[in-house]
This record gives sequence, structure tokens and C-alpha cells, in this order.
Amino acid sequence: MAGAAATSRCIFCQIAGKKSSTTLLYTDDKVVAFQDIKPAALRHYLVIPVDHIPTVNDLQRRLEDYTLVSHMLEVGKTLVQRDAPQCHQYRFGFHQPPFNSVNHLHLHCFALPYTPRWKHIKYLSVGSFGFIEAEKLLEKIKPLPSQL
Repeated sequence: MAGAAATSRCIFCQIAGKKSSTTLLYTDDKVVAFQDIKPAALRHYLVIPVDHIPTVNDLQRRLEDYTLVSHMLEVGKTLVQRDAPQCHQYRFGFHQPPFNSVNHLHLHCFALPYTPRWKHIKYLSVGSFGFIEAEKLLEKIKPLPSQL
């Protein structure tokens, strides 16, 4: 978690703290969800933690982080499937540094197709760079049996 000065300047912290005009699609004590301001697909939502976590690199192999990311994914799936039931393909993932645009963990939730189609380039998975699928991140941070 970052200090107060950093979080007061973070646009996603302002959204999570309901200090912006952003329309929230979902909110609970752990996460909030809203539409991306530059949608890249038929539906493009972001799910963010209420607490400031800068990037996927700040997540660890511990139950707390695994539970948070699982909850973010569950919320994202529920929203895009509710709002775009006609879609047959969905995608969920995170940008990895240095390719993240906001230093506040955020899950991209897509109901595909991409619009325009070339936008898919921004969400390519290239090894340890670029975009990481949510399920792959969950595998990376899943606590070891000895940690449960």
C-alpha cells in the first residue's frame, strides 16, 4: 500500500474513494468497477482494488493477494457477461510494467470483439512483458500448500 500523498494523486484511488464523477458499475469493500474511458472492445470495464496496489509486481504468493485477484476476476466476469450476453468471447487480464498506464492495479475485462480491431495489439501477451491473462497471474500468485 502506498503513502497518502501518492494515493491522493492517483486517479484510480480517487475513483475508488468516490471522489470523482466516474459512474461505478460495481462497488464493495474490496473493489470497484467502471467503464474504461477509452474502450477497446464492445464492453471494456476496469476492476480495481479499493486499496492502492501499484502493479502486478506488487502482488505476492499469499492468500490475501490471491483472494483479491480472484474476487476482481469474478466481479469482472459477472459484469461483462451480464452486459454483453450475446458475446461468445471474453478476455480478462492486466498490463505488466512498464506497459501499465496507471500505477494502480487494474483488471481489464473485455467482451470481444475489439473495436477497432487493431486495438488487440495493446493487449498482447509477450512472455513476462505486456499483458498477462488473469488466470495466469492467479497461477503465479497462488499460495503454496504450506502457506494455507
